[in-house]
Amino acid sequence: MLTHSRTKASDQQPYQLVTLGNHKGMQIQLTDWGATLLSIKVPVNGQLRETLCSCPLEKLAENQAYLGATIGRFANRIHRGKFRLNGKTEQIVKNQQNRHTLHGGNGFDQRRWQVSHVTANTVLFSLFSADGDQGFTGNVSVQARYHLTEDNRLVLDLTAISDQDTALNLTNHAYFNLDGTNSDVRQHQLQLFADHYLPVDHEGIPNRPLTTVAQTGFDFRQTKTIAQDFLCDQDQLAVGGYDHAFLLQGTLGELKPAAKLISATGDLTLLLSTNQAAIQVYTGNFLAGNPSHFGTYQNYQAIALEPEALPDTPNHPEWYQYGGIQKANKPYHHQIVYQFVS
Repeated sequence: MLTHSRTKASDQQPYQLVTLGNHKGMQIQLTDWGATLLSIKVPVNGQLRETLCSCPLEKLAENQAYLGATIGRFANRIHRGKFRLNGKTEQIVKNQQNRHTLHGGNGFDQRRWQVSHVTANTVLFSLFSADGDQGFTGNVSVQARYHLTEDNRLVLDLTAISDQDTALNLTNHAYFNLDGTNSDVRQHQLQLFADHYLPVDHEGIPNRPLTTVAQTGFDFRQTKTIAQDFLCDQDQLAVGGYDHAFLLQGTLGELKPAAKLISATGDLTLLLSTNQAAIQVYTGNFLAGNPSHFGTYQNYQAIALEPEALPDTPNHPEWYQYGGIQKANKPYHHQIVYQFVS
C-alpha cells in the first residue's frame, strides 16, 4: 500500500510511505526517501513486536546514524576520500570530519527514490546516479526491491548497472533490537559465519590485513552474547565496541548464512543471509543522541548488520576479489535475506 505523509522531506515534498504485509501478520513500512526501512513488526507470542530501530518521520533528516537507509555508492569508508581506478585518481566528497568518505558522501540515503512498482508484499525503488556524483565515475542506475514472503522473510535485492568501471558497494543500514527497541542490545546472542575480521584504526580505516578470529573477542563462530567479549581488546577499544567487517565463509555471489541474532529472552531469532563477501557488524557505539520514538537513543541500543564489500576496497586491489569495484555494463546484484523465526 502506497500513501503520502503530511511530513515533508528536505526537498519540501511529502514522504511517500509503503506498507507491506503477509498473512501471518508481519508488517513492514518503508519510505521513498533513501529507500529507507522505517519499521519491521514481527508477530511474537500473539503480539506484534517492533524489531527495527528507527525514528519518527519528522526527525528522519536529523538522524546521523543512517537508520534503515539504503547506502551507496560505496558503503563504509574510503580513506581520505581518494583512490585510483584504471590509472586515474578519483576524489570523492569527504563527509567524515572532512577527512574520509563515509557511505558515499551525500549518498543514496539522502535522495528521493522513485517508487517504480508496489503490491501488497513487494515494492521496487529506482534511482539514477549521474557520472561524477560525489566524485564517482559512471552513470549508474540502481534498483532496490523489498519483498516480504509468507514465511516471514524480508528479501532485499539491490541491482545496478554502470556505463563505466566504478566503485560500487550497496547495502541497507538496518539497526535491530529483537527485544523491542528500548533495551541494551549487548544481551542478545550473536553468531557470525566468518573466520576473519578486518582491524581498523580509531577512524574506522583498515590498518592491518584480514585477521583470524580464532582466540580473539571477534570469534562469533559459536553463538555467544555480544557482551561476553565486549571491549576486551585494543581493536574494539579503538572504535568503542564492534564496528568491523567480517569476511564470510563461502564465495562472493553465493547466497549463504551470514549472521544469527537471538533476542535476550530467546523468543525471536533473525537469520541473515547474503551473497556478499563480508558483513559489517556495528553495535551502535555512537548511537547516543540520535532521535528515536522514545526521545533519543543510547549507545548500544541496537546492532547494525550490513552485508557489503570490505571497507576502503578501492584502495586495496588485493580485496577486489571480495567485491566493491564494478565493471562497466556488468549487472550488479546484492541480495540480503532477513528471516524472522519466533
